[in-house]
Amino acid sequence: MATPKGFAQAIIVITTVSAAIMELIDTSIVNVALNDISGSLGVSIEDVSWVITAYAIANVIIIPLTGFLAEYFGRKNYYIVSMIIFTAASYLCGQSDSLIELIIWRFVQGIGGGALLSTSQAILFDAFEPKDRPMAAGLFGMGIVLGPTLGPTLGGWIIEHNSWPLIFLINIPIGIIATFLAFTFIDKKEGEGKGKDAIKIDYTGIMLLMAGIGCLQYVLERGESEEWFNSETIRYCSGIAFIGLISFVLYELNIKQPAVNLRVLKNRNLAFTTIFTFVAGFGLFTSVFVYPVLAQRVMGFTAFETGISLLPPTLAGVIMMPIIGKLMSKGVTPIPFVIVGFSLFSVYAFYSASMPPDAGKWDFFWPLLIRAFGISMSQLPLINQAVVGLAPKDYAAGISLNNMIRQLGGAFGIAIANNYVAQQYFKHRTNLVSNLPSGGAQWNERVNAISQGIIAKTGDVHGATQRAYKMIDMSVDRQAYYLSYLDTFRLVGIFFIVVIPLVMFLRVKKTTDPSAAAKAAAEAH
Repeated sequence: MATPKGFAQAIIVITTVSAAIMELIDTSIVNVALNDISGSLGVSIEDVSWVITAYAIANVIIIPLTGFLAEYFGRKNYYIVSMIIFTAASYLCGQSDSLIELIIWRFVQGIGGGALLSTSQAILFDAFEPKDRPMAAGLFGMGIVLGPTLGPTLGGWIIEHNSWPLIFLINIPIGIIATFLAFTFIDKKEGEGKGKDAIKIDYTGIMLLMAGIGCLQYVLERGESEEWFNSETIRYCSGIAFIGLISFVLYELNIKQPAVNLRVLKNRNLAFTTIFTFVAGFGLFTSVFVYPVLAQRVMGFTAFETGISLLPPTLAGVIMMPIIGKLMSKGVTPIPFVIVGFSLFSVYAFYSASMPPDAGKWDFFWPLLIRAFGISMSQLPLINQAVVGLAPKDYAAGISLNNMIRQLGGAFGIAIANNYVAQQYFKHRTNLVSNLPSGGAQWNERVNAISQGIIAKTGDVHGATQRAYKMIDMSVDRQAYYLSYLDTFRLVGIFFIVVIPLVMFLRVKKTTDPSAAAKAAAEAH
């Protein structure tokens, strides 16, 4: 298969990157709409959070299977059908008038969306010569960084100016255009789809994967809200996840045609790349979770203001992606980029953890800019490193495993952040309350000052003291949460520092002559 050039190559870049961005936006866009969906459907926030959980579980189940499914059905066919499923499910999500209906279609949307990530990356890599694939990794990395960041911004704007169904319906025109472009400009690989009669479907492996990874994702998504192991459901799911994943690994390593080729992890470079990718996913998704909650819960931002504050520094970092890709295409080793990227993310985390309580709307700009550069410099080399040292036939397996690990890293990060914030909040609130000068002259003076302010504003003499106590309690609450989020930033920074020494186990692909590279590319196609 000839490598596309000029206009055709540009269209493939636009199609694949747009599809990846669309899929990743949907991992976070719903987060800012939970209140509106809850009110519209007449259900609790606790129940409506299943809309997020269903998508995440579907995503993490399908991503590792994308290599097998693309080989079985043909990559182009699988890609186009996945786009159609995602687009149709988006429409049905927007038309849902009950929670059960919304959760079902959200799960179907996740099944279609999960395929878009790894398959988009594989198609994009094939659109470039081997020597230019770091540039392709840079372009794809733009989508990985932009997607989770654009989600809250776009969702916040839609909620402020329209209603929650538009969060799903906005995917329809993008999905239709992307499907048309994929059908028109993406070529089939030689022999694509013809080998399905020779491929035995690994039903046992698929079922074990669905049970193990699905239950693990459920535990990570729902553990905090269900009080972890105090919940019988969480205990059962943890047991199923543990048994299912161990059985899955053992089974897949001992059959000829596994649904997920775990043997590629014997490649030392890919094995250590997945560790870095896990931590990078942990940092990317946790930072996109912790900062918006801090901004809205403590600093008083609206959802849209929070998204806007994230956008400029993220865009600045995204611009770096093609530049780094170009440098790597010219032979610059990716290892220093990984070290600098992880170091910058640590700086961002500790910088954010030192913010004073009276921080304003743009005080976080500089740490967020450092975060963006850190993500750009680490994500891109890791995307590229996922296939270094692999045989071309194993690219799909390496890419899908790496993408699954990134998603799991994000799920672990959010679960750990939720639990850590809850623990630290209790500790800080206890310390703050114990240090309040209750009963003394200073305390009485403060309560009286607040009470007089309330009386001056409302004229409520009888309830002023009670409201003053409530305001003090809210102030303590806000301060306890603020300190908890700062602690969480520090925890993220520690994760990044601890993993940096493992960079010595990564290796750089040795330069090959053009004829060898061309031969490898031909074998891949």
